[in-house]
Amino acid sequence: MPMSRWGVRRQALANTLPITLRVYQKLSSVVVPLAPALIKRRLRQGKEDPARIDERRGMSHDIRPQGPLVWIHGASVGEVLAAAALIERLRALGIRVLLTSGTVTSAAIVAKRFPSDVIHQYVPYDSPRYVGRFLDHWQPTLALFIESDLWPNLILSSAARRLPMVLINGRMSHRSFPRWRRLAGTISALLGRFDLCLAQSDVDAERFAELGSRTVVITGNLKLDVPAPSADPVKLERLMMMTRGRPIIVAASTHPGEENILLEAHRTLAGFFPSLLTVIVPRHPNRGEAIARSIPASGLHVSLRSREELPTATTDIYVADTMGELGLFYRLAPIVFMGGSLIEHGGQNPIEAVKLGASIVHGPHVFNFNDIYGALGAVDGARRADTLEDLVKQLGQLLADPASRESSAAAARRVVGELGGALDRTMAALEPYLLQLRLEMGVPNA
Repeated sequence: MPMSRWGVRRQALANTLPITLRVYQKLSSVVVPLAPALIKRRLRQGKEDPARIDERRGMSHDIRPQGPLVWIHGASVGEVLAAAALIERLRALGIRVLLTSGTVTSAAIVAKRFPSDVIHQYVPYDSPRYVGRFLDHWQPTLALFIESDLWPNLILSSAARRLPMVLINGRMSHRSFPRWRRLAGTISALLGRFDLCLAQSDVDAERFAELGSRTVVITGNLKLDVPAPSADPVKLERLMMMTRGRPIIVAASTHPGEENILLEAHRTLAGFFPSLLTVIVPRHPNRGEAIARSIPASGLHVSLRSREELPTATTDIYVADTMGELGLFYRLAPIVFMGGSLIEHGGQNPIEAVKLGASIVHGPHVFNFNDIYGALGAVDGARRADTLEDLVKQLGQLLADPASRESSAAAARRVVGELGGALDRTMAALEPYLLQLRLEMGVPNA
């Protein structure tokens, strides 16, 4: 397996950066005085945590732990969760982890689902000043960037300090790839700073290599190895008691433009399954109130979880607009529609729902997870619905035929099991780096 050695100086890429990156560096320095206005706007929009806004400027009240520190960066919830099992492996080796992300939602997930010794920080705004403060304070020993969240100053400043960097679970979407190809010099200068790129698939590997990654290894998708989310047993029992005997569909991680389609599907299906309950879990919980306000106009009764309401016998639509409870609803319903797929968002990850025994239905736009949905569809482990009529048909068939539903769910679980193993391959690729970390910690290696 090709691998750059720890401590070896990186290959010289160029004496000067492409003009695009030089301009970006200057602009990102010049706009620092405008940061307060940007921060105020984002605070009003609920996109920042007012108690932790200093982290966006590269400042922290937390103390760096002694010894080696592995820094893992992911954009938001999906990337953070993809790193969960990897973080557990690192912790088992006694290695401390600094995890950065850029959204309030991801920070809440870390607080809810990750061990307390995992240090979470908001990633600094991509200004040389803020990034420099961040690196000065944390002085990471190894940096692992998840998928494709490539902030130029973050990468260039880290490389200038000779911080070893690895891109893990690398993904280059069919939309991003042609855009980056038009900026070939720019992306090559960024990707070339990474020691190693661990790609999810053959296609991703080819794209990263073409765009300038120096050493590419295919390790698979870490999201396939993510453990099923937990659920509060008391809350689950209460929900099951309130919904006992009712057919239930969960629409998970929905996006604007999808809820209206799902409401129409519910109205049609309720003609055949009168006690049907549809649970809508919006991708962004702060949309819950707006979704709930739109539902009575369709003649349906709605309950909202953020108001601590439970579904009653008259509830048609239950809007579950809370954080970190998907595991609860995946366990409640045998059928899950995966959101982000009826619009051109690219779909959401179905793996957690599959691991908890759900039959999967999705729309036509799943390009973020083409390989996974393709493998599931090949064995009837996930069903595609291109139109409202298709959606009603697929959901109706699964509601009416428990045997078919269980067969689909079982096939999906087999596929997910067969496609797993990315975590082991990722750990193997990182072993030379981890070996050096253990030597620095004074831990003998087997």
